[in-house]
Amino acid sequence: MTILDKLGEIFTNHPNFDLALTFRNNKEQPLISGFIAVRSTAKGISRAKAFLLEVLNVYSSKFMKASRMLGDQLAFAWVVQSHPLFDVRRFTRREAFVVKIGSALVLFLLCSSYNWTPPEGAGQFHGMPLNVKVVHFKESRKRLMLESWNSESTVCRVMAMHQDIFL
Repeated sequence: MTILDKLGEIFTNHPNFDLALTFRNNKEQPLISGFIAVRSTAKGISRAKAFLLEVLNVYSSKFMKASRMLGDQLAFAWVVQSHPLFDVRRFTRREAFVVKIGSALVLFLLCSSYNWTPPEGAGQFHGMPLNVKVVHFKESRKRLMLESWNSESTVCRVMAMHQDIFL
């Protein structure tokens, strides 16, 4: 992963959440586990831990056969979507939202900003939208990590963050 911009706005713009996950409009795999943010308060950490333990239990009991790939995403989706008040249509909207799942307030952030992945194919990194804050290099796209670092615009954006990356 490469963090391209300050992440503190997550906590400023969304003051009421315990942990944040990223989502996309994909019926089979709406949640991506590559980026998770946790509010660093005693309650936030405790609630996030309880939520993540539930995901781990579901993963261990239902999706262990998918442990090489996608099992974690399937477990996250199962925990979230099995909550009786959760409306899966929220994943079709292009806006962040908060839902209470168990004891945790879960903030859902757009993958297109907080977990963007370059498309398949050589040199696709250059088509990155301007609002991307976190780039997730997965699978065959890991080869683009060096290109990302060497990209003048990326280096300038990273250097502009200074030491307050998360503020």
